[in-house]
Amino acid sequence: MNVRIKFLGGAQSVTGSKYLLEIDSQNILIDCGLFQGQKELRLRNWQSLPVDAASLQTVLITHAHIDHSGYLPRLVKDGFRGKISCTHATEDLMKIMLKDAAKLQEEEAEFAFKRGYSRHSKPEPLFTEKDAERVFPLVESVRYQKEVKVSKNLTAKFFNAGHILGSAIVELSLKTKSTEKKIVFSGDLGRYKDELMYPPEIISSADVLLVESTYGNRLNPIDTITTDLQQIMNEACARNSVVVVPAFAVGRTQLLIYYFYQLMEKRLIPSLPVFVDSPMAIDVTELYERHSYNHKIKVERQHGQLVSIFDSKRIHFCDTREKSKALNELKGPAIIISASGMATGGRVLHHLFHRLRNENDTVLFAGYQAEGSRGRRIQEGEPAVKIFGEEVPVKCHVKTIHGLSAHADQSELLQWLANFTEKPKCTFITHGEKASAQTLAAELKGKGWNVAVPEYLETVELFDGI
Repeated sequence: MNVRIKFLGGAQSVTGSKYLLEIDSQNILIDCGLFQGQKELRLRNWQSLPVDAASLQTVLITHAHIDHSGYLPRLVKDGFRGKISCTHATEDLMKIMLKDAAKLQEEEAEFAFKRGYSRHSKPEPLFTEKDAERVFPLVESVRYQKEVKVSKNLTAKFFNAGHILGSAIVELSLKTKSTEKKIVFSGDLGRYKDELMYPPEIISSADVLLVESTYGNRLNPIDTITTDLQQIMNEACARNSVVVVPAFAVGRTQLLIYYFYQLMEKRLIPSLPVFVDSPMAIDVTELYERHSYNHKIKVERQHGQLVSIFDSKRIHFCDTREKSKALNELKGPAIIISASGMATGGRVLHHLFHRLRNENDTVLFAGYQAEGSRGRRIQEGEPAVKIFGEEVPVKCHVKTIHGLSAHADQSELLQWLANFTEKPKCTFITHGEKASAQTLAAELKGKGWNVAVPEYLETVELFDGI
Protein backbone atom coordinates (compact mmCIF):
# COMPACT_ATOMS: atom_id res chain seq x y z
CA MET A 1 0.00 0.00 0.00
CA ASN A 2 1.35 3.40 -1.01
CA VAL A 3 0.22 6.60 0.74
CA ARG A 4 0.90 10.09 -0.60
CA ILE A 5 -0.23 13.58 0.37
CA LYS A 6 -0.56 16.52 -2.00
CA PHE A 7 -0.82 20.06 -0.64
CA LEU A 8 -3.54 21.76 -2.70
CA GLY A 9 -3.72 24.76 -0.36
CA GLY A 10 -2.87 25.98 3.11
CA ALA A 11 0.81 25.64 2.19
CA GLN A 12 2.79 28.78 3.06
CA SER A 13 -0.53 30.65 3.13
CA VAL A 14 -3.39 30.92 5.62
CA THR A 15 -6.15 30.20 3.12
CA GLY A 16 -7.33 27.56 0.69
CA SER A 17 -6.71 24.60 3.01
CA LYS A 18 -6.97 21.38 0.96
CA TYR A 19 -4.93 18.23 1.57
CA LEU A 20 -5.29 15.34 -0.87
CA LEU A 21 -4.57 11.95 0.64
CA GLU A 22 -3.94 9.24 -1.98
CA ILE A 23 -4.05 5.69 -0.63
CA ASP A 24 -3.43 3.48 -3.65
CA SER A 25 -6.56 4.17 -5.75
CA GLN A 26 -8.45 5.96 -2.96
CA ASN A 27 -8.64 9.77 -3.00
CA ILE A 28 -9.63 11.52 0.23
CA LEU A 29 -9.66 15.30 0.72
CA ILE A 30 -9.11 16.83 4.13
CA ASP A 31 -10.59 20.34 4.12
CA CYS A 32 -11.87 22.04 1.01
CA GLY A 33 -11.26 25.74 1.45
CA LEU A 34 -11.35 28.83 -0.73
CA PHE A 35 -8.27 30.96 -1.28
CA GLN A 36 -8.84 34.48 0.01
CA GLY A 37 -6.88 37.73 0.18
CA GLN A 38 -4.39 38.66 -2.51
CA LYS A 39 -5.45 38.35 -6.15
CA GLU A 40 -2.77 35.78 -7.01
CA LEU A 41 -4.21 33.52 -4.30
CA ARG A 42 -7.85 34.11 -5.28
CA LEU A 43 -7.09 33.19 -8.90
CA ARG A 44 -6.21 29.68 -7.72
CA ASN A 45 -9.92 29.14 -6.97
CA TRP A 46 -10.54 29.19 -10.72
CA GLN A 47 -7.82 26.66 -11.57
CA SER A 48 -8.86 23.04 -11.97
CA LEU A 49 -7.81 20.76 -9.15
CA PRO A 50 -5.10 18.26 -10.10
CA VAL A 51 -7.59 15.51 -9.28
CA ASP A 52 -10.94 14.70 -10.84
CA ALA A 53 -13.65 15.78 -8.39
CA ALA A 54 -15.66 12.66 -9.25
CA SER A 55 -12.73 10.45 -8.19
CA LEU A 56 -12.86 11.68 -4.59
CA GLN A 57 -14.58 9.25 -2.23
CA THR A 58 -14.75 11.43 0.90
CA VAL A 59 -14.10 14.96 2.10
CA LEU A 60 -13.36 15.51 5.80
CA ILE A 61 -13.94 19.09 7.02
CA THR A 62 -12.15 20.36 10.14
CA HIS A 63 -14.41 23.43 10.55
CA ALA A 64 -16.76 25.77 8.73
CA HIS A 65 -14.58 28.81 8.06
CA ILE A 66 -14.63 29.55 4.34
CA ASP A 67 -10.87 29.02 3.96
CA HIS A 68 -11.51 25.42 5.06
CA SER A 69 -14.95 24.64 3.56
CA GLY A 70 -15.75 27.29 0.94
CA TYR A 71 -14.66 25.31 -2.14
CA LEU A 72 -17.24 22.55 -1.48
CA PRO A 73 -19.94 24.07 -3.77
CA ARG A 74 -17.44 24.23 -6.63
CA LEU A 75 -16.29 20.67 -5.94
CA VAL A 76 -19.87 19.41 -6.14
CA LYS A 77 -20.46 21.52 -9.25
CA ASP A 78 -17.43 19.81 -10.83
CA GLY A 79 -18.79 16.32 -10.18
CA PHE A 80 -18.06 15.29 -6.59
CA ARG A 81 -20.75 12.90 -5.32
CA GLY A 82 -19.03 11.31 -2.34
CA LYS A 83 -19.54 11.77 1.40
CA ILE A 84 -18.70 14.92 3.36
CA SER A 85 -17.93 14.23 7.03
CA CYS A 86 -17.72 16.82 9.81
CA THR A 87 -19.09 17.52 13.29
CA HIS A 88 -22.75 18.38 13.90
CA ALA A 89 -22.05 22.06 14.65
CA THR A 90 -19.85 22.38 11.57
CA GLU A 91 -22.70 21.09 9.40
CA ASP A 92 -25.07 23.72 10.81
CA LEU A 93 -22.50 26.50 10.41
CA MET A 94 -21.66 25.46 6.84
CA LYS A 95 -25.30 25.77 5.83
CA ILE A 96 -25.17 29.42 6.85
CA MET A 97 -21.69 30.25 5.62
CA LEU A 98 -21.70 28.49 2.24
CA LYS A 99 -24.99 30.11 1.21
CA ASP A 100 -23.60 33.49 2.25
CA ALA A 101 -20.37 32.87 0.32
CA ALA A 102 -22.40 31.90 -2.76
CA LYS A 103 -24.50 35.04 -2.47
CA LEU A 104 -21.33 37.15 -2.36
CA GLN A 105 -19.96 35.33 -5.43
CA GLU A 106 -23.17 36.05 -7.37
CA GLU A 107 -23.26 39.69 -6.26
CA GLU A 108 -19.62 40.20 -7.23
CA ALA A 109 -20.20 38.70 -10.69
CA GLU A 110 -23.26 40.92 -11.22
CA PHE A 111 -21.36 44.00 -10.04
CA ALA A 112 -18.44 43.19 -12.37
CA PHE A 113 -20.88 42.87 -15.27
CA LYS A 114 -22.60 46.18 -14.54
CA ARG A 115 -19.32 48.07 -14.05
CA GLY A 116 -17.64 46.31 -16.99
CA TYR A 117 -14.36 45.64 -15.18
CA SER A 118 -14.24 41.90 -15.94
CA ARG A 119 -12.29 40.63 -18.94
CA HIS A 120 -15.23 38.28 -19.56
CA SER A 121 -18.25 39.57 -21.49
CA LYS A 122 -20.52 37.89 -18.94
CA PRO A 123 -18.65 37.21 -15.69
CA GLU A 124 -19.83 34.12 -13.83
CA PRO A 125 -19.66 33.39 -10.10
CA LEU A 126 -17.34 30.63 -8.92
CA PHE A 127 -20.49 28.97 -7.59
CA THR A 128 -24.11 29.88 -6.93
CA GLU A 129 -26.55 29.44 -4.06
CA LYS A 130 -27.97 26.43 -5.93
CA ASP A 131 -24.48 24.91 -6.00
CA ALA A 132 -24.21 25.49 -2.24
CA GLU A 133 -27.57 23.81 -1.66
CA ARG A 134 -26.33 20.70 -3.52
CA VAL A 135 -23.58 20.27 -0.90
CA PHE A 136 -25.87 19.70 2.06
CA PRO A 137 -27.43 16.31 1.11
CA LEU A 138 -23.89 14.88 0.92
CA VAL A 139 -23.02 15.87 4.50
CA GLU A 140 -23.01 13.17 7.19
CA SER A 141 -22.15 14.83 10.49
CA VAL A 142 -21.14 13.07 13.68
CA ARG A 143 -20.43 13.86 17.32
CA TYR A 144 -16.91 14.32 18.60
CA GLN A 145 -14.82 11.14 19.02
CA LYS A 146 -17.21 8.89 17.13
CA GLU A 147 -15.36 6.64 14.71
CA VAL A 148 -16.24 7.27 11.07
CA LYS A 149 -15.58 4.52 8.52
CA VAL A 150 -14.00 6.25 5.53
CA SER A 151 -13.09 3.08 3.62
CA LYS A 152 -12.32 -0.58 4.24
CA ASN A 153 -9.01 0.16 5.97
CA LEU A 154 -9.37 3.83 6.97
CA THR A 155 -11.29 5.39 9.88
CA ALA A 156 -11.52 8.96 11.15
CA LYS A 157 -12.29 10.64 14.45
CA PHE A 158 -13.00 14.29 15.22
CA PHE A 159 -11.62 15.86 18.41
CA ASN A 160 -12.51 19.32 19.72
CA ALA A 161 -10.01 21.90 18.40
CA GLY A 162 -11.41 24.79 20.45
CA HIS A 163 -11.20 27.25 17.54
CA ILE A 164 -14.85 27.95 16.68
CA LEU A 165 -18.15 26.14 17.12
CA GLY A 166 -17.72 22.60 15.78
CA SER A 167 -14.02 22.93 14.97
CA ALA A 168 -12.10 19.68 15.00
CA ILE A 169 -8.74 17.97 14.95
CA VAL A 170 -9.00 15.04 12.51
CA GLU A 171 -7.28 11.77 13.40
CA LEU A 172 -7.04 9.16 10.63
CA SER A 173 -6.20 5.52 11.39
CA LEU A 174 -4.94 3.46 8.47
CA LYS A 175 -4.88 -0.28 9.15
CA THR A 176 -3.20 -3.05 7.18
CA LYS A 177 -2.66 -6.72 8.02
CA SER A 178 0.69 -5.93 9.61
CA THR A 179 0.52 -2.37 10.89
CA GLU A 180 -1.55 0.69 11.83
CA LYS A 181 -0.55 4.24 10.89
CA LYS A 182 -1.99 7.38 12.36
CA ILE A 183 -2.23 10.68 10.43
CA VAL A 184 -3.38 13.77 12.36
CA PHE A 185 -4.61 17.08 10.94
CA SER A 186 -4.75 19.82 13.60
CA GLY A 187 -7.18 22.03 11.68
CA ASP A 188 -7.14 25.47 13.30
CA LEU A 189 -6.34 25.22 17.00
CA GLY A 190 -8.02 27.40 19.61
CA ARG A 191 -6.68 29.03 22.76
CA TYR A 192 -6.05 27.69 26.23
CA LYS A 193 -7.65 30.60 28.14
CA ASP A 194 -10.52 31.46 25.80
CA GLU A 195 -13.59 32.75 27.64
CA LEU A 196 -16.03 30.94 25.34
CA MET A 197 -14.37 27.85 23.88
CA TYR A 198 -12.78 24.87 25.60
CA PRO A 199 -9.06 24.33 24.93
CA PRO A 200 -8.02 21.97 22.12
CA GLU A 201 -8.08 18.31 23.06
CA ILE A 202 -4.85 16.48 23.70
CA ILE A 203 -3.50 14.26 20.94
CA SER A 204 -0.52 12.24 22.13
CA SER A 205 0.59 10.22 19.11
CA ALA A 206 0.82 10.36 15.33
CA ASP A 207 3.04 8.92 12.63
CA VAL A 208 2.37 11.97 10.45
CA LEU A 209 1.16 15.34 11.72
CA LEU A 210 -0.07 18.45 9.91
CA VAL A 211 -0.21 21.45 12.26
CA GLU A 212 -1.38 24.98 11.57
CA SER A 213 0.96 27.95 12.07
CA THR A 214 -1.19 31.08 11.72
CA TYR A 215 0.51 32.59 14.78
CA GLY A 216 3.61 30.42 14.52
CA ASN A 217 5.98 33.38 14.82
CA ARG A 218 4.29 35.57 17.42
CA LEU A 219 2.55 35.79 20.76
CA ASN A 220 -0.96 37.17 21.21
CA PRO A 221 -1.53 37.86 24.95
CA ILE A 222 -5.08 37.40 26.18
CA ASP A 223 -4.67 38.64 29.77
CA THR A 224 -5.48 42.36 29.34
CA ILE A 225 -8.65 42.14 27.23
CA THR A 226 -11.04 42.85 30.13
CA THR A 227 -9.11 45.83 31.52
CA ASP A 228 -8.51 47.29 28.04
CA LEU A 229 -12.20 46.98 27.11
CA GLN A 230 -13.22 48.46 30.46
CA GLN A 231 -11.07 51.54 29.92
CA ILE A 232 -12.16 52.05 26.30
CA MET A 233 -15.85 51.66 27.16
CA ASN A 234 -15.80 53.93 30.21
CA GLU A 235 -14.10 56.67 28.21
CA ALA A 236 -16.69 56.23 25.45
CA CYS A 237 -19.61 56.28 27.91
CA ALA A 238 -18.29 59.51 29.42
CA ARG A 239 -18.66 61.07 25.96
CA ASN A 240 -22.12 59.50 25.40
CA SER A 241 -20.45 57.73 22.50
CA VAL A 242 -21.98 55.21 20.15
CA VAL A 243 -19.29 52.54 19.79
CA VAL A 244 -19.25 50.76 16.42
CA VAL A 245 -17.39 47.44 16.45
CA PRO A 246 -16.66 45.80 13.07
CA ALA A 247 -16.59 42.08 13.89
CA PHE A 248 -16.57 38.70 12.18
CA ALA A 249 -19.99 37.05 12.39
CA VAL A 250 -18.66 33.68 13.55
CA GLY A 251 -16.98 33.54 16.94
CA ARG A 252 -15.83 37.14 17.30
CA THR A 253 -19.31 38.65 17.60
CA GLN A 254 -20.36 36.11 20.24
CA LEU A 255 -17.12 36.62 22.19
CA LEU A 256 -17.64 40.37 22.22
CA ILE A 257 -21.21 39.96 23.45
CA TYR A 258 -19.85 37.81 26.29
CA TYR A 259 -17.22 40.37 27.30
CA PHE A 260 -19.63 43.32 27.21
CA TYR A 261 -22.25 41.34 29.16
CA GLN A 262 -19.73 40.36 31.84
CA LEU A 263 -18.40 43.91 32.21
CA MET A 264 -21.95 45.19 32.75
CA GLU A 265 -22.87 42.35 35.13
CA LYS A 266 -19.80 43.16 37.26
CA ARG A 267 -20.63 46.89 37.03
CA LEU A 268 -17.23 47.63 35.57
CA ILE A 269 -18.94 49.63 32.81
CA PRO A 270 -22.40 51.27 32.75
CA SER A 271 -25.36 49.16 31.66
CA LEU A 272 -26.03 50.02 28.02
CA PRO A 273 -27.71 48.45 24.99
CA VAL A 274 -25.74 46.20 22.62
CA PHE A 275 -27.12 46.02 19.07
CA VAL A 276 -26.04 43.10 16.89
CA ASP A 277 -26.55 44.12 13.26
CA SER A 278 -25.42 41.25 11.04
CA PRO A 279 -27.85 38.69 9.58
CA MET A 280 -25.20 35.97 9.61
CA ALA A 281 -24.11 36.76 13.17
CA ILE A 282 -27.73 36.50 14.32
CA ASP A 283 -28.13 33.07 12.68
CA VAL A 284 -24.79 31.88 14.08
CA THR A 285 -25.59 33.08 17.61
CA GLU A 286 -28.67 30.83 17.65
CA LEU A 287 -26.39 27.84 17.04
CA TYR A 288 -24.52 28.53 20.28
CA GLU A 289 -27.65 27.64 22.23
CA ARG A 290 -28.28 24.53 20.12
CA HIS A 291 -24.69 23.27 20.53
CA SER A 292 -24.14 24.22 24.17
CA TYR A 293 -21.83 21.20 24.77
CA ASN A 294 -19.19 22.90 22.59
CA HIS A 295 -18.61 26.06 24.67
CA LYS A 296 -18.63 27.47 28.20
CA ILE A 297 -21.72 29.69 28.05
CA LYS A 298 -24.50 28.48 30.31
CA VAL A 299 -27.63 27.49 28.38
CA GLU A 300 -30.87 26.60 30.18
CA ARG A 301 -34.28 25.45 29.05
CA GLN A 302 -37.05 27.76 30.28
CA HIS A 303 -40.68 27.27 29.27
CA GLY A 304 -39.61 24.99 26.43
CA GLN A 305 -37.01 27.41 25.04
CA LEU A 306 -33.22 27.54 25.24
CA VAL A 307 -32.04 30.61 27.12
CA SER A 308 -28.54 32.11 27.60
CA ILE A 309 -26.80 35.49 27.93
CA PHE A 310 -27.72 36.09 24.28
CA ASP A 311 -31.33 36.50 25.46
CA SER A 312 -30.40 39.29 27.89
CA LYS A 313 -32.57 42.41 27.71
CA ARG A 314 -29.40 44.37 27.00
CA ILE A 315 -28.75 42.45 23.76
CA HIS A 316 -30.78 43.49 20.72
CA PHE A 317 -30.67 41.62 17.40
CA CYS A 318 -31.43 43.76 14.35
CA ASP A 319 -33.20 41.14 12.27
CA THR A 320 -34.80 43.55 9.79
CA ARG A 321 -33.53 46.35 7.56
CA GLU A 322 -35.81 48.74 9.42
CA LYS A 323 -34.15 47.96 12.76
CA SER A 324 -30.74 48.38 11.14
CA LYS A 325 -31.62 51.76 9.60
CA ALA A 326 -33.09 52.97 12.91
CA LEU A 327 -29.59 52.75 14.43
CA ASN A 328 -28.61 55.78 12.34
CA GLU A 329 -30.61 57.91 14.81
CA LEU A 330 -29.28 56.12 17.89
CA LYS A 331 -27.90 58.31 20.67
CA GLY A 332 -25.18 57.06 22.99
CA PRO A 333 -23.95 55.52 25.03
CA ALA A 334 -24.56 52.31 23.09
CA ILE A 335 -22.70 49.54 21.24
CA ILE A 336 -23.25 48.39 17.66
CA ILE A 337 -21.54 45.13 16.62
CA SER A 338 -21.72 44.56 12.88
CA ALA A 339 -19.96 42.69 10.08
CA SER A 340 -17.69 42.63 8.22
CA GLY A 341 -14.75 42.49 10.60
CA MET A 342 -12.37 44.43 8.33
CA ALA A 343 -15.03 46.90 7.13
CA THR A 344 -14.75 45.54 3.58
CA GLY A 345 -18.52 45.15 3.18
CA GLY A 346 -21.73 44.35 5.02
CA ARG A 347 -23.99 46.44 7.22
CA VAL A 348 -21.11 47.90 9.22
CA LEU A 349 -20.38 50.19 6.26
CA HIS A 350 -23.67 52.01 6.85
CA HIS A 351 -22.76 52.57 10.49
CA LEU A 352 -19.27 53.77 9.62
CA PHE A 353 -20.73 56.08 6.99
CA HIS A 354 -22.79 57.80 9.71
CA ARG A 355 -20.44 57.53 12.71
CA LEU A 356 -16.92 58.20 11.40
CA ARG A 357 -17.68 61.91 11.05
CA ASN A 358 -19.00 62.28 14.63
CA GLU A 359 -16.33 63.49 17.06
CA ASN A 360 -17.98 61.88 20.11
CA ASP A 361 -18.49 58.43 18.57
CA THR A 362 -15.97 55.56 18.62
CA VAL A 363 -14.91 52.87 16.18
CA LEU A 364 -13.41 49.89 18.01
CA PHE A 365 -11.43 47.33 15.99
CA ALA A 366 -11.55 43.92 17.62
CA GLY A 367 -9.41 41.93 15.23
CA TYR A 368 -6.61 41.97 12.68
CA GLN A 369 -7.08 44.49 9.86
CA ALA A 370 -5.46 43.24 6.66
CA GLU A 371 -3.15 45.49 4.70
CA GLY A 372 -5.11 47.53 2.17
CA SER A 373 -8.48 46.97 3.88
CA ARG A 374 -10.73 49.89 4.80
CA GLY A 375 -10.37 48.91 8.44
CA ARG A 376 -6.57 49.15 8.26
CA ARG A 377 -6.76 52.61 6.66
CA ILE A 378 -9.04 53.89 9.44
CA GLN A 379 -6.85 52.22 12.07
CA GLU A 380 -3.70 53.85 10.69
CA GLY A 381 -5.21 57.33 10.92
CA GLU A 382 -6.15 58.24 7.36
CA PRO A 383 -8.16 61.50 7.49
CA ALA A 384 -10.91 60.14 5.22
CA VAL A 385 -12.02 56.85 3.67
CA LYS A 386 -14.28 56.15 0.71
CA ILE A 387 -17.64 54.51 1.55
CA PHE A 388 -20.42 54.19 -1.04
CA GLY A 389 -18.38 56.34 -3.42
CA GLU A 390 -18.10 59.23 -0.95
CA GLU A 391 -15.04 60.41 0.96
CA VAL A 392 -16.09 60.23 4.61
CA PRO A 393 -13.97 62.23 7.09
CA VAL A 394 -12.64 60.27 10.08
CA LYS A 395 -13.28 62.52 13.08
CA CYS A 396 -14.39 59.93 15.62
CA HIS A 397 -12.22 58.19 18.20
CA VAL A 398 -10.49 55.06 16.80
CA LYS A 399 -9.50 52.29 19.21
CA THR A 400 -8.14 48.74 18.88
CA ILE A 401 -8.44 45.79 21.26
CA HIS A 402 -5.87 42.99 20.95
CA GLY A 403 -5.94 39.35 21.99
CA LEU A 404 -9.38 38.27 20.69
CA SER A 405 -8.10 35.97 17.94
CA ALA A 406 -9.48 32.43 18.05
CA HIS A 407 -6.10 31.04 16.91
CA ALA A 408 -3.53 29.56 19.27
CA ASP A 409 -0.44 31.77 19.38
CA GLN A 410 3.10 30.41 19.17
CA SER A 411 3.31 29.48 22.86
CA GLU A 412 -0.07 27.71 22.71
CA LEU A 413 0.87 25.80 19.54
CA LEU A 414 4.01 24.59 21.28
CA GLN A 415 1.96 23.73 24.38
CA TRP A 416 -0.39 21.56 22.28
CA LEU A 417 2.53 19.91 20.46
CA ALA A 418 4.24 19.12 23.77
CA ASN A 419 1.46 16.56 24.46
CA PHE A 420 2.94 14.12 21.94
CA THR A 421 4.61 11.40 23.99
CA GLU A 422 6.72 10.50 20.97
CA LYS A 423 7.62 12.90 18.20
CA PRO A 424 5.78 12.13 14.93
CA LYS A 425 7.97 10.59 12.24
CA CYS A 426 7.19 13.65 10.10
CA THR A 427 5.46 16.94 10.90
CA PHE A 428 4.25 19.33 8.20
CA ILE A 429 3.79 23.01 9.14
CA THR A 430 0.73 24.29 7.27
CA HIS A 431 -1.82 27.11 7.23
CA GLY A 432 0.59 29.95 7.93
CA GLU A 433 2.40 32.62 5.94
CA LYS A 434 5.91 31.56 4.94
CA ALA A 435 7.68 33.45 7.76
CA SER A 436 5.26 32.17 10.38
CA ALA A 437 5.53 28.55 9.23
CA GLN A 438 9.32 28.66 9.03
CA THR A 439 9.64 30.19 12.51
CA LEU A 440 7.51 27.42 14.05
CA ALA A 441 9.46 24.84 12.05
CA ALA A 442 12.74 26.20 13.43
CA GLU A 443 11.37 26.04 16.99
CA LEU A 444 10.43 22.37 16.55
CA LYS A 445 13.67 21.44 14.79
CA GLY A 446 15.49 22.86 17.80
CA LYS A 447 13.56 20.35 19.92
CA GLY A 448 14.55 17.43 17.69
CA TRP A 449 11.42 17.17 15.54
CA ASN A 450 11.52 16.10 11.89
CA VAL A 451 9.75 19.05 10.27
CA ALA A 452 8.92 20.25 6.76
CA VAL A 453 7.24 23.37 5.40
CA PRO A 454 5.51 22.12 2.22
CA GLU A 455 5.04 24.17 -0.90
CA TYR A 456 1.81 24.66 -2.84
CA LEU A 457 1.06 21.56 -4.98
CA GLU A 458 3.98 19.61 -3.48
CA THR A 459 3.47 15.84 -3.24
CA VAL A 460 5.11 13.82 -0.47
CA GLU A 461 5.28 10.03 -0.13
CA LEU A 462 4.17 9.20 3.42
CA PHE A 463 4.29 5.40 3.43
CA ASP A 464 5.59 3.11 0.73
CA GLY A 465 4.67 -0.57 0.58
CA ILE A 466 3.01 -0.89 3.99
